[in-house]
Amino acid sequence: MKSVFFLCIFAICIGQLNSLTCLEEQSRLQAQVKTLELKVKQQQLKIMQLLTQREALGALSDNGNVIELEGKRYADCAEIYNAGHHQSAFYNIQPLMSSRSFWVYCDMTEGGGWTVIQRRVDGSVGFDRDWNDYKQGFGNFQSDNGEYWLGNDNIHYLTSQGDYNLRINLQDFEEGSRHAEYTNFKVGQEQDSYPLSFGSYSGSAGDSLSGGFHPEVQWWANHNGMKFSTRDRDNDRYEKNCAKEDRSGWWFNRCHAANLNGLYYNGPYSADTDNGIVWYTWRGWWYSLKSVVMKIRPASFQSTTK
Repeated sequence: MKSVFFLCIFAICIGQLNSLTCLEEQSRLQAQVKTLELKVKQQQLKIMQLLTQREALGALSDNGNVIELEGKRYADCAEIYNAGHHQSAFYNIQPLMSSRSFWVYCDMTEGGGWTVIQRRVDGSVGFDRDWNDYKQGFGNFQSDNGEYWLGNDNIHYLTSQGDYNLRINLQDFEEGSRHAEYTNFKVGQEQDSYPLSFGSYSGSAGDSLSGGFHPEVQWWANHNGMKFSTRDRDNDRYEKNCAKEDRSGWWFNRCHAANLNGLYYNGPYSADTDNGIVWYTWRGWWYSLKSVVMKIRPASFQSTTK
């Protein structure tokens, strides 16, 4: 292959006019080859992505947990709900700023229209991941009770198209349950390291996310305004690496009063750091919760059903 290439170069050089030198022509053709190789790699990547989506769709269809909606593009689960689709299942959505669609679980309970961005139920999926995994999303998108992280890009696209409320449902191993809601939930773009912002709290679990349980701890416990950190991308205010110590990706400060992506333990645990699934204002640092669901819905949402 290389010999043919250089024979072509030689032939071009022999018959070429004074407008181009042989070396210039060689450089031009080499640049074209590199451009073609890049296009081939991009096409191969696109094919792999399409095959992965097809396999995921097939698995979802086998489980009966996916609903395909033809025609209109839906920006979130609230639009799907108000279009008359009230079954909790996986649906395909495409937020306004996103260049592609993706699958997400729509929770049509508790008033309906909730887009699930995170779920922990049994420890079957590891959340000690690197930056790229959290950027793209990971986990089990084949089961309506599967663990997953929707992806920081996707969460950014969702929350950039309006004012969203965040609801966090928590359960412990003693059949107890609590919830926390926050207004004005947003995640910024990757260029700014996906900063977290949110407004006022309401609920029964206590305000761990802002450190509002005590004014003297907010300097280290408030997650509002924090950039996202992973084990390979340290953006916290701690002199060490919170994500590496606590084995998760999260909006760490110094380090946390809430870490819903921590390691999965069966309730009370002991470790070198408080690296479990923690919501301090309910069960403290040394109790890892049984299940967590983080889901969002537009603040302006009004159900079209009575």
